[in-house]
Amino acid sequence: MALGDFTIFNWKGKEQKDREQREYEKWAFPHGELQRGNLEALMAKLCPKEDKSFFLMSYLTCKELYERYLGSLGTKEEAVDYLLNKEKKYRNLVKKKDMPCCIALVLADTEVDESCTYPTADELRESIAEIEALRIKK
Repeated sequence: MALGDFTIFNWKGKEQKDREQREYEKWAFPHGELQRGNLEALMAKLCPKEDKSFFLMSYLTCKELYERYLGSLGTKEEAVDYLLNKEKKYRNLVKKKDMPCCIALVLADTEVDESCTYPTADELRESIAEIEALRIKK
């Protein structure tokens, strides 16, 4: 299910729902459970006070938006700028204070291969600080 795919009535059968769930999981974590586990462990280190499920939802929303903006805007920098400074529609799904962390995780995730080796939490904290510095102060 993509952003905006909410309907009141759902006429899909169990097989179709299961197939769509598998497709979504393959998109979200193309390298499987190892990738998901490593990513969730990093999330816990970076944001230990955040609710794990809500933060995962925020991350996945950010990932989908990043891919959408990357496709329409063309460059990584433009997509990050749009997410950080212009995206308002999904602020109820991704808290403003969490956006730099989600962006850093999404960018790290784009570099991960089947080994699922992510940067360390300290390296990601540096990335988060760099991304936060790109935020337009009002």
